[in-house]
Amino acid sequence: MRRWVHEVGWVWKRAKLVAKADDPHRVGRLASIRYRFEQLKLGEALMFADELASHLWPKVGCAWMPKGIQVEVMTPGQNEKYDLAGALAPTTGALHDALGPRKTNALFRALLTLLDERYPADRYTRLYVVVDHDKIHKAKAVEPWLAAHPRVSLLCLPTYCPRANPIERAYGDVHDCCTRNHQRKRLPDLVADVKDHLQLNGPWQYTLSDLYYEPAVTAALEKIAAQKDVKVAA
Repeated sequence: MRRWVHEVGWVWKRAKLVAKADDPHRVGRLASIRYRFEQLKLGEALMFADELASHLWPKVGCAWMPKGIQVEVMTPGQNEKYDLAGALAPTTGALHDALGPRKTNALFRALLTLLDERYPADRYTRLYVVVDHDKIHKAKAVEPWLAAHPRVSLLCLPTYCPRANPIERAYGDVHDCCTRNHQRKRLPDLVADVKDHLQLNGPWQYTLSDLYYEPAVTAALEKIAAQKDVKVAA
């Protein structure tokens, strides 16, 4: 039976979890992000933000090992974790990050403050930060920060749509190189590995996902552009 299924082109591999794309605003949100990305002017920047958890308990996954030997990954005892909030600028591949012991709105505000410092107002008049619908991005404590920094605007991804966020690919590389099957016994050492990887192996230049170029999204983008042209003409 196994030989037969191989002959018809089937392979044995792990399935992947996906979420149902039922966000009624999906097309509009993708079109809005793509429009901002394609219409960036001098003095404007757009970044994709998300959070990454580094667990002392290693992620166990596939790795190269001698045939007939299964590599063992020793658990380090009680689990600990540290969270990283990052923002990726796809045009330059720059990845900025802030660290914290917990994923809270304080960590997100620390990231926004870092971006505000690294993209100073005398050079950048507008910063767009694309985020998902995690509660830390919508917390009430974030609203006063945004009000005090009007040049920073948040754009929302569709719900349950990680493929639309290119920083996920950089984080996937972190798991491949740092957190999967790792042998670290101390959390600070693991966090240092992650930081070193992000700093030494960039820039992280990724194109936008093909989701942004679906016909429905392109049509919505054209409507947005037409509406902008009408406003300019008026």
